[in-house]
Amino acid sequence: MVQVIVYPPDNQGGRRVRADGTILGRAYRLRDVVAFLQEAGMEGIDDLDVIRSDDIEWRGGGPEVWGRRD
Repeated sequence: MVQVIVYPPDNQGGRRVRADGTILGRAYRLRDVVAFLQEAGMEGIDDLDVIRSDDIEWRGGGPEVWGRRD
């Protein structure tokens, strides 16, 4: 399985998404994470897969945490 890390929200409200050491992009919502993972070769993955996956490490809050953190 690919190691996926979603970092805490930054000052602009985005969360970096990394898979196997490669930064895929900055997500501003769950759908962005799904799109990055699909583009990285995980075809068929959807929102529920991302929410339920034990293989995704969410730092600074889970999939429900979006927006700027102060």
